Amino acid sequence: MTLIFAHRGSAGTHPENTLEAFYEADKVGADGIELDVQLTKDGEVIVIHDETVDRTTNGKGFVKDLTLKEVQKLDASYKNKKLFRKPKIPLLREVFAWLKTNNLYCNIELKNNIIDYPGLEEKVVEIIREFEMEHRIIISSFNHYSIVHCYQLEPRIEIAPLFSSTIYMPWVYARSLRAKSIHPNIRAVTDEIIKVAEHNGVAVRPYTINKESLMKRLFQVNCSAFFTDYPEKAIKIRSQL
Repeated sequence: MTLIFAHRGSAGTHPENTLEAFYEADKVGADGIELDVQLTKDGEVIVIHDETVDRTTNGKGFVKDLTLKEVQKLDASYKNKKLFRKPKIPLLREVFAWLKTNNLYCNIELKNNIIDYPGLEEKVVEIIREFEMEHRIIISSFNHYSIVHCYQLEPRIEIAPLFSSTIYMPWVYARSLRAKSIHPNIRAVTDEIIKVAEHNGVAVRPYTINKESLMKRLFQVNCSAFFTDYPEKAIKIRSQL
């Protein structure tokens, strides 16, 4: 069965990368969630996609230049004030505390391909171990050196390279990294690539699948999983097929 991961939570209907978006993903029946992590100025692992807080909050500035206290004062849904009551940017630990109450998988994307965050890998792996989540977590990144480092730190945690353009025989590349899966842009993989990769034991989880036609295509080829901003829609389509 093709699994459905809620991209930044139910980001199509709720403020992305907030506990509210993750709660909604669980409520509608997603199999897993996807989130992004970066480090604050004082070295705390927080859940946010952009390198700055400008787009998703009422604040301004780079995440790396703000302390946790400053970050937690921000409204992470200021564009949706009528619907939500000022959700905050969560700590990864807060999300994990909630994950312990359910059985969802969690994909953590390390956002260190533009800004280097020394020690990010160690801190994320430490938190995963603290919550004993080694077998429910996938660590992905466009920084492939970073995910290999995570594997070296803790081989029990699955790693997955993210890529946006076509790679020749990506299942071979994945194996060279010790990765059990790949997370490609949907435009970077054909049905044949998906089938051959999975035949060779490498799971394929494309991003970000919001169109009904693409969802149906991936269900029909028995793709391992995909990431979507609209998990409720994806689940409804899956149940109909």
